[in-house]
Amino acid sequence: MGKLRGVREKPVRLTAHARMRLARGATQEEVERAIREAPWAPALEGRWSATLEFPFAGEWNGRRYNAKQVRPIFVEEEDALVVITVYVYFLPKGGL
Repeated sequence: MGKLRGVREKPVRLTAHARMRLARGATQEEVERAIREAPWAPALEGRWSATLEFPFAGEWNGRRYNAKQVRPIFVEEEDALVVITVYVYFLPKGGL
């Protein structure tokens, strides 16, 4: 856990593609929190994912939701964690 803790403290950088994906309902702060707080799971091609749920009492695309999950896909580089893309899931009642 000690090694992972140090890795989680690396700066988080978003690619241009990941920044564009924020328009789908996530913030950079939520992406960073997901990486720092949620368990990491292996993703394709040596990448990692982390999913964190956030309260969301609002409307998105004409429908009401109570929560959203933010799931960044990222790689570890020597000096930073680089976010490749971001998925956002809106949930009607709590989590999955």
